[in-house]
Amino acid sequence: MVERKVHDLRLELTSEKKDPRHQRKKVAMKKVVANMTMGNDMSALYHEVIACMHIPDLEVKKMVYLFLINYARARAEIANHAVNGFEDDLNDANPLTRAMAIRTMGYIYVERVIESLIDPLRHCLRDRDPYVRKTAAMAVLKLYMFDRSLVEEEKFLDMLKDLLADSNPSVVANAVAALTEVSERSPHIKLKLNMKIAGKLITALNECNEWGQIYILESLMYVTPQTSEDAETVIERILPRLQHGNSGVVLVSVKVIAYMMNYVGRTETLEPILRKLSPPLVTLLTSGPEVQYITLRNIQLLLQRWPTILQNQQRAFFCKYDDPIYVKLAKLEVILSLTTEENARVVLAELVEYATEIDVDFVRKAVRSIGRIAIKIELAADRSVRALMDLIQTKVNYVVQEAIVVIRDIFRKYPNRYESIIGTLCENLDTLDEAEARAAMIWIIGQYADRIDNSDEVLGRFLET
Repeated sequence: MVERKVHDLRLELTSEKKDPRHQRKKVAMKKVVANMTMGNDMSALYHEVIACMHIPDLEVKKMVYLFLINYARARAEIANHAVNGFEDDLNDANPLTRAMAIRTMGYIYVERVIESLIDPLRHCLRDRDPYVRKTAAMAVLKLYMFDRSLVEEEKFLDMLKDLLADSNPSVVANAVAALTEVSERSPHIKLKLNMKIAGKLITALNECNEWGQIYILESLMYVTPQTSEDAETVIERILPRLQHGNSGVVLVSVKVIAYMMNYVGRTETLEPILRKLSPPLVTLLTSGPEVQYITLRNIQLLLQRWPTILQNQQRAFFCKYDDPIYVKLAKLEVILSLTTEENARVVLAELVEYATEIDVDFVRKAVRSIGRIAIKIELAADRSVRALMDLIQTKVNYVVQEAIVVIRDIFRKYPNRYESIIGTLCENLDTLDEAEARAAMIWIIGQYADRIDNSDEVLGRFLET
C-alpha cells in the first residue's frame, strides 16, 4: 500500500506538465507531508523532494525542509544531496528563505551539513535582516548542543554576545535565550552581564513580545549589582512588568525583583517594594488552576524570605469549592504561613469548614493545619484544641485519626496542659486502624499513664491487634 502511494507521488513530483504557479508540485508535497504525519515512510522520495528546493515558493520550501528534518538525521545520504540546495537558499534575496535554510541546517546533525553550516552561520549572524539574525542566534544554540567545542573554536559565542547590543529587540531576546541556555548547559561557560548591558536589555523589553520579555528578564538573573543603587535601578525599571497581562512575564518579573532585593541595603527601600509585589501575586490567583499553583509555590518561597510580603491578605488564599485538590493543598500551606495572633480566629474557623468537606486528602490536611496553628501560636492553642475535639465528636474515622495525631504533637508542645481531653481520646480506641494514629495514641497513653486508671489494659488492647 505504501509502495503504491510512493509510486503515485513520484509520478506527481516528476510530472512535466506545465505548472507555471507550481500548484501541482505544492499539492504533491502536501500529500507527502500528510503521509509522513500518518507514519508512512516517504524517505524513498528524497531525490524528487530535494529537486523541489529550487522552486521559488515559500510554502513548497517549508514542506521540503520539513521532509529533510524528518528523514535527513537518520539517513545521511539525504542530507548530503540537499547541501547544494541549502547553499543556494542561503544566498537567496528573500530573508525568509535564508532564515528557513539556516534554521533547517541547524536541525540536521550530519557531518557534511554541519561543515557547510559554519561559514553561512557566521554571515547570517551579521545579516542585514533582523529576522535572519535572530534565527541564526538560535541556530548557534542548536549547533552547541551537537558540538560544543566547534562553537567555542569558531567564536560563535562571542558573536552572540555582540548581538546583545543589536538594534532589534527580537534579535536581542534570541541572543539572550541562546546564551542563557549555553550557560546552563556548560560546566565552564558562565554568563555574566554588567549593568551597562542590563540597561540595554531592559530598554529592549518594551518592544519585545511575551516570550522575548521572558528571555530577557531571565537573563537579568546573571547580573550582579555592584551597589545598592544599581539593584534599586533595575527593580524600578522592572516594576511596570508586574502589570503585564501575561502571567509568565509577571512571575519572572517577581523572580528578578526578589533576586535584586538581596542587593538592596536599606530596609526603608524594601518595604515599598514588598507592598508593590503583593497585588500582582494576588491577581494571579484569579487565573487558571495551573497558574494559581505555580504562583502559590512561588509565594511559599517568598514568604520564607520576606514573611510580611502578603500581610493581611490571608483571605485571598481561602479555598473555593471548585479549586482542584493540588491548588487547595498549596493554599493551605500559604494560609498557615500567613496566620498570626491577630487573624488566627478567622483562619481556624475557615479550617474547621474545610475539615467537613468530602475530599479525604484535603480534610486530613485541614485537620493537621489546625494542629500546626496550635503549635505555632500559643494564644490560639486553646481554640485549636476545642476545634479538634469538636471534629472528633463527628466520629468520622479519618478525621478522628488525623486529630489524634496532631493532638499528640500539641501534648509535646504544651505538656500537662490538656490532660482533660485524654478520656475523650480513649473512647475512640476501637476506631483506630492507621499505624500513625495508633502510634500517637500509644504515646499519649504511655506519657500520661499515671492519669489513666486502666492504662495497662488499654495498652494491652493494642498488643492484641
